[in-house]
Amino acid sequence: MASPDKKSSLAALTLAAVGIVYGDIGTSPLYTMKEVFSKEHGLALTPENLLGVVSLIVWGLIIIVSLKYVTLVLRANNRGEGGIMALMALALSSVTRNSRWYFPLMVMGLFGATLFYGDSVITPAISVLSAVEGLSVATSAFDPYVVPLTVAVLVGLYSLQARGTAGIGKWFGPIMLIWFVTLAVMGIVNIIDAPQILYALNPWHALHFLDGNRFLAFIALGAVVLAFTGAEALYADMGHFGPKPIRMAWFLVAFPALSLNYLGQGALLLMHPDAVTNPFYQQLGAWSVYPLVILSTMAAIIASQATISGTFSMTKQAIALGFLPRMKIEFTSASQIGQIYIPAVNWLQMTVVVMAVIGFGSSSDLAAAYGIAVTATMLVTTILTFFVIRYRWKYNLILCFAATGFFLVIDVSLFSANMLKLFHGGWFPLFLGLILFTLMLTWKRGRELVFENLQKHAIPLEDFLASLFISPPTRVPGTAIFLRGESDGVPHAMLHNLSHNKVLHERVVFLTVRMMEVPYVPAVDQVRIEHLGDDCYQMNVTYGFKNVPDIPAALELAKEQGLEFEMMETSFFIARQTVVANPVRGMALWREHIFVAMSRHARGAADYYQIPSNRVIELGTKVEI
Repeated sequence: MASPDKKSSLAALTLAAVGIVYGDIGTSPLYTMKEVFSKEHGLALTPENLLGVVSLIVWGLIIIVSLKYVTLVLRANNRGEGGIMALMALALSSVTRNSRWYFPLMVMGLFGATLFYGDSVITPAISVLSAVEGLSVATSAFDPYVVPLTVAVLVGLYSLQARGTAGIGKWFGPIMLIWFVTLAVMGIVNIIDAPQILYALNPWHALHFLDGNRFLAFIALGAVVLAFTGAEALYADMGHFGPKPIRMAWFLVAFPALSLNYLGQGALLLMHPDAVTNPFYQQLGAWSVYPLVILSTMAAIIASQATISGTFSMTKQAIALGFLPRMKIEFTSASQIGQIYIPAVNWLQMTVVVMAVIGFGSSSDLAAAYGIAVTATMLVTTILTFFVIRYRWKYNLILCFAATGFFLVIDVSLFSANMLKLFHGGWFPLFLGLILFTLMLTWKRGRELVFENLQKHAIPLEDFLASLFISPPTRVPGTAIFLRGESDGVPHAMLHNLSHNKVLHERVVFLTVRMMEVPYVPAVDQVRIEHLGDDCYQMNVTYGFKNVPDIPAALELAKEQGLEFEMMETSFFIARQTVVANPVRGMALWREHIFVAMSRHARGAADYYQIPSNRVIELGTKVEI
């Protein structure tokens, strides 16, 4: 029997999951039904079509969210962590580096991750814009102010990111709980008026709709998918809450509320087809519009906040895995390590989101851009999951094909339907994803070329030390720590120091930082020390891609292995690399120039590893790629 403390902790996590995990999918009723029956799609609003669409949405929530993500994909966690980056790392670890699948899996996972960035631009834009558009339902006098108000809300939201969400985050759960209860109540009120909508619970109506409309139904799928757009978020947030609270939040709160509201909107349209212009805001009558605008705007802000926080987390993981250069990362909470703020990402994303709101101008136009990135990421998730359950979990091949093949057919159908939006706005998130994909692959390849260059000119460390101490240089008091890459040989900073200063500290430590393709490495396993003789040591510090790199903390851990450091007597020698493009070899010249520019703007190693700046000595070295 669970203790009262465990029960209260589970309840608190479940409430928090309601607020953070389901904000995106929770705001989908604002625009989904309106878009399905948009005039542009040409789908007639008949009772038969209405039953089919509502049935598709409800059964989509059951199959895609409940079965695929909540039941299957949540099991494919990387030591408790979820998200496309964690899944990619897990899939890559299930095959060898020499495997024919390694590079395709990395490319797929990376492309899925970059599409998340495209999605993270559309989500705040469409959520807040569709919420504010409710004012136009009350009176057309608000029409000219919808876009400016939306921009003002979004600019305010991004401006507050530096302060963190610790103060307001505690309200996310209760506010979203009120939101989901409101969705459920509105749905029930309308279902009572037109109970025949409950026939939509029979999946035959969905199948009949697809068979009877064929091409129009295929087009409608591109809008129906808007009801599932937050499914990927529940997997990405698994590390913050664990699978059980996420499952409880879905089955006890989000799923019933969403299903009831979609059924309720269907019932409303059965009785009042003219409400199709904006069925969400017309569910309770004119008196409810302003309260719903306020509540839906709050829900949209929370949904946007979850997406923004997810972007920060994804960027931090990409940096750790070597797909992006080091950036300034600020920690906004002393108690919750996952709450971070990345200024460069924040302001860049805000700029693109505001451009999207102004450029598209309405939630209907944004809806055309929404869906491609989401369905492509869903497709990648399914493929990566197959490799995890087949090659890591060693499940039977037929079972693996059956488990993922069923979802693959659905994902391909939804993605194909959304590809019809390509020239109507769908290019936008794909374009953003393609830019990031190119930058990430360029950075990854560029770092490999730098490593190859350093390897080519590397002097074996053991041989160098053996010859050095035949006639040792003058040794001065204190400790010198030289940052050294894996298999780098003698650090360039050490060679420069010996060449110019002609001295060696009485204790020398070669520090190598390794990033593993796992979320976390426990503190007890982070530091390993090897004695090289003559008071020289090799110190290996290992982190997971969600660990916070902290060299001073690692030096404290070294005490347990007999190596103590006095910071005021310790100097860190770091070689700052100046990368030079070579038109003859390496990457295409334009990619090399991009890599050089990224290298120049990358955050310094000392700053990234939290080394005190007054203890750092930087020595320059030129590297040609």
